[in-house]
Amino acid sequence: MPRIKIGLAQINPTVGDLEGNKNKILEFTALAKKKGVGLVIFPELAVTGYPPEDLLLKKSFVRDNVRILKRIARYSNGIDIVVGFADYKGGDTYNAGALLRRGRIEGVYRKVLLPNYGVFDEKRYFKPGREPFTFVLKGIKFALTICEDIWNINGLALKLCAALRPHAIINISASPYHFEKEKMREAMLRALARRYRANILYCNMTGGQDELVFDGASRVCDSKGVFRYRARRFEEHLGTALLSSGRDGVFIERSEESARPLGQLEEIYNGLVLGTRDYLRKNSFSKALLGLSGGIDSSLTAKIACDAIGNENVVGVSMPSRYSSRETQLDARRVAENLGIGFIIIPVDKIFSSYLESLSDIFKALKPNIAEENLQARIRGNTLMALSNKFGWLVLTTGNKSEISMGYCTLYGDTAGGFAVIKDVPKTLVYKLTDFINKAEGREIIPRTVIRRPPTAELKPDQKDEDTLPPYKVLDRVLKLYIERGKSLEDIVKNGFQRGLVRDIINKVDRNEYKRRQSPPGVKITPRAFGKDWRFPIVNRYKA
Repeated sequence: MPRIKIGLAQINPTVGDLEGNKNKILEFTALAKKKGVGLVIFPELAVTGYPPEDLLLKKSFVRDNVRILKRIARYSNGIDIVVGFADYKGGDTYNAGALLRRGRIEGVYRKVLLPNYGVFDEKRYFKPGREPFTFVLKGIKFALTICEDIWNINGLALKLCAALRPHAIINISASPYHFEKEKMREAMLRALARRYRANILYCNMTGGQDELVFDGASRVCDSKGVFRYRARRFEEHLGTALLSSGRDGVFIERSEESARPLGQLEEIYNGLVLGTRDYLRKNSFSKALLGLSGGIDSSLTAKIACDAIGNENVVGVSMPSRYSSRETQLDARRVAENLGIGFIIIPVDKIFSSYLESLSDIFKALKPNIAEENLQARIRGNTLMALSNKFGWLVLTTGNKSEISMGYCTLYGDTAGGFAVIKDVPKTLVYKLTDFINKAEGREIIPRTVIRRPPTAELKPDQKDEDTLPPYKVLDRVLKLYIERGKSLEDIVKNGFQRGLVRDIINKVDRNEYKRRQSPPGVKITPRAFGKDWRFPIVNRYKA
């Protein structure tokens, strides 16, 4: 009975690092050989990293990636390799997968369905393929597909593929993470296997790239829709499965033990950590700093940073002013001690007084308002950036999705920094994640006083977030309907919300696009995040 051990090389490439990606591919190929693998599969565009975006408009980049592919092919003696790359033919560029065999490029498949929604913009760069690609190894016929090709179960790619009656469908992917996607992915793969009565070998990328994070979650599914192997998530791994060919067809004889499933909060947290780690690491930052206010957002951001790059590489900066309470200052210190991070105290009240004195003539006879409040936020932003410039540390901003949606953030103040760790985390989810952290650690990493204190920016006496914003439990439900689900004012009102409240929230979201456009990137963890997902005009007078 012919048998083939299949390897799913769930790797973390870096966009543009062709030489580094080649070395990683060869490292996993060598490991696959040691495990007795006959066919090793790598993710979509593993040679270039994903998404390479406008690098694909550089002919030299595309030529260099093909050159690297040919060098990888030299190592395919004794093992077949399937790997994603950018193909170039007749003046057109294709999102492609290559079969490397006996030291050369044996064949190429070009992706048929090019996604052009959400975070995807593939029609800007690629031409669609038109032909299926199959190959045979030890009597087993494999069909190669790429990512989007299998998300449309009645699409051209699968119809072409099914006509050739493969025993197994390979899908190489760079499918970005957001919570709730794993259920969709499993349902899609199960339906695909049953519909075409084929084993499914799904190899997905892992790692962070700008605001995207890839969770891996590679899979082996038999022709009955039963998952025989599930890879670890949010980490590199070489998983294996054994395919056998007999009288009753090709079946999965056995595979490695599957990784344990993750709860939703655990997977979200792991995504935030991986996205933060790779943004820092791939941009060559070894240390990070952030403003540590004693509030819940900065506490969560600090914990994520510690798990991403190590607590010895994180510095918290407390910058108290006349409005900073003793309680929040103590909590900032307590969080720093609990995490074991560096802690610096830089009072900003003298600088604030200097600003007020300098502006006193032009501000005279005018009541204090948001101008004076924002001065404090900008002084803090400048202080953090000074430390960043002096020591080469990356500033992490601490604003959450609820605040950023409503423009409850200060340009060049709390938006000043290089990476916005919880930019896509609604405030209500911030609370859930802090509870998850404390339970997982078995102690109060983030003190209960931080969690229970009503949110406040502490920029004026007795200030509370709810002086300006609706209660977060209400606000986040409306924001989810409007931002993530694309619902209209009328649709949201039908869900039981007051019309005036909904109109005010929508107006503030739309009006503050100019702030978001100037804010740093952050990890995408919801179905629709500000960034690649959200391309609204800054100048916009449309009112529904």
